[in-house]
Amino acid sequence: MSRRWLILIVGLFAMIAGCAYQYGLPYLIPALRADNGLSLREAAIVISCPVAGLLVALTLWGIAADRWGERIILCTGLSIAGLALLAATRTSGTAQLGACFFVAGAGGASIHAASGRLILGWFAAHERGLAMGVRQTGQPLGVGLAALTLPPLAERAGLDGGLYLLAGCCLGAALLVGLLVRDPERAGTGQEHRAGSPYRTPVLWRIHAASALLVVPQFAVSAFALVYLVDARGWDAATAGRVLAVTQVGGAVARLAVGHWSDRAGSRVRPMRTLALTIGLVMAVLAAGALSGRGLATVALLAAAVITVTTNGLAFTAVAEYAGRSWAGRALGIQNTGQNLLAAATPPALGALVTGATYGTAFAAVVVFPLAAAALIPAHLGTGHPDEVSPSD
Repeated sequence: MSRRWLILIVGLFAMIAGCAYQYGLPYLIPALRADNGLSLREAAIVISCPVAGLLVALTLWGIAADRWGERIILCTGLSIAGLALLAATRTSGTAQLGACFFVAGAGGASIHAASGRLILGWFAAHERGLAMGVRQTGQPLGVGLAALTLPPLAERAGLDGGLYLLAGCCLGAALLVGLLVRDPERAGTGQEHRAGSPYRTPVLWRIHAASALLVVPQFAVSAFALVYLVDARGWDAATAGRVLAVTQVGGAVARLAVGHWSDRAGSRVRPMRTLALTIGLVMAVLAAGALSGRGLATVALLAAAVITVTTNGLAFTAVAEYAGRSWAGRALGIQNTGQNLLAAATPPALGALVTGATYGTAFAAVVVFPLAAAALIPAHLGTGHPDEVSPSD
């Protein structure tokens, strides 16, 4: 196995470890409610704390990665996250638990800022879509790991059982990064090392904005899929977790397919726009089914769990390629900050809407976001070769 593919696999494991707690904590909502006596709205706020931590640290980690390289940033951030999750097992109050999750999220922000730079440096433009797709499968696989393991662990060992698993994954990933990852060479010229700011034109801002809007349906589904199946459809938590784990594997496969599609199409943004429109359609069907109480809602929910995760890899690749190596860390930090700002706001906002109305109303409110994203995505953006990416796009 070549070094670059080994590094990609280690980076994938780091993404899985980070995303398992950053986005998989909704699968501990029943344990939070049972062990800590939280309401659904309170639990939704607590599980948003890792994403809030991401918000304050992403750009800082990106600047650090641009300056000091990826390996040291990944090791440091993953270690902070693992230790914070271990500390969460020793807390006795909701505020302290939220604080530990916040610190864990801030540490895990390093994964998103640095691992994309690794791919930009180790893989050529014609294969980056697939490579970034592999990296981005870390999110659905991490959430799938959480869905498969956290509900049964919480039933047997309470909240702490799940937190020990999540902490162990982060610390193990930090060790693997330290042993096996090497930073790519810094030498090079051309578009990969853009001298001026890529923010002189609106291209990156439009991609950032569209990507942020697209996380709303993604987090609407990931945050409330389990509780919807349990509360509205009468499923038990363990069965719902297993089924949702399968959808996360489906989402991971879909990301690979979408990345390969973008390599073949010579564009990241055209497939991204098509997927945004499709997500809007699926969310509309989900909302209609949930409002009517029909079983169609379950089918649409499972489809949404797969398709709503497919656009992230395309957006990350487009941002990294357009920014160039010298700006990639900062650009990916800004990209993640916008995404996680709406990701942090989505569960509490929809949790309040579910409490006051129904799940169907909450899902219906989400439909507009992917449609608005489709309108913002630039029409053309090449695959990242110097002669294909134009600052005037």
